[in-house]
Amino acid sequence: MKQTVAIQGIKGSFHHQVALEYFQDNVNIDECLSFETLADSLINNKSQQAIMAIENSIAGSIIPNYALIDKNNFHIIGEYYLDIVQNLMVLNGQILEEIQEVHSHPMALLQCMDFLKKHPNIKLVEDKDTAETARRIDQNQIKGIAAIGSKVAAELYNLNIIAPEIQTVNNNMTRFFIISREKNQVNKEEINKASIKFELDDTLGSLATVLNVTTNCKLNLTKIQSMPIIEKPFQYSFIVDVVFEKYKHYEKAVKILELMTNQFKILGEYKSNNKNQIQRQ
Repeated sequence: MKQTVAIQGIKGSFHHQVALEYFQDNVNIDECLSFETLADSLINNKSQQAIMAIENSIAGSIIPNYALIDKNNFHIIGEYYLDIVQNLMVLNGQILEEIQEVHSHPMALLQCMDFLKKHPNIKLVEDKDTAETARRIDQNQIKGIAAIGSKVAAELYNLNIIAPEIQTVNNNMTRFFIISREKNQVNKEEINKASIKFELDDTLGSLATVLNVTTNCKLNLTKIQSMPIIEKPFQYSFIVDVVFEKYKHYEKAVKILELMTNQFKILGEYKSNNKNQIQRQ
């Protein structure tokens, strides 16, 4: 029996593309219009796992999503890096000169601004989701309006790509977490990355001391993200990603950090999907 995976957005979105590539199309999809709805899908057992965008190489981290993972005690059990390739798509038979408006998510419009500026006669209209726009054009057979989105969306909604790969920055990647209510069941030998969260006392050099521990324990720090502590104005917790060759090195670091930090929490232990990080080890 196929498991159900929750995604933010509808089929044809980049979250759906990750589901197709990560799970090899071997899952049922629960479409969620917001990340809060996605979290509810997991909490209410509507889905067994979920795919959540967590950071983009251009726009940075999605801090509210870290907060959702922490608040609901979800476990990060995997990650996936997706190249974001944006395409201009229309009903079959339409040509670029006939397009009066482009509808898409604000981030997608922003990512394609260099291309869009070359066509000042086309009105830009912000929409809630790239794939939703594509589906609406197909369902209502709307002429004169184009969508920006993935190749998957064009194929799914029978649209023709009249301008492929129109994103301004070609090396644009989004990192996605695979999350679950349950801890990762992957063998320790396969785990080479972890995301941890902690708080620190307001003492001089406390963060530097923590970072020294990761170095001394042979961990490679790949990300550090501060996150506001809601009930403590202008105080922050830290979320850190580390990669390692041997799980025992990571275990040693965890034992030390549990003693040195406050509110220490392991958000997830998983296998790195970033080929560059793997090669640097």
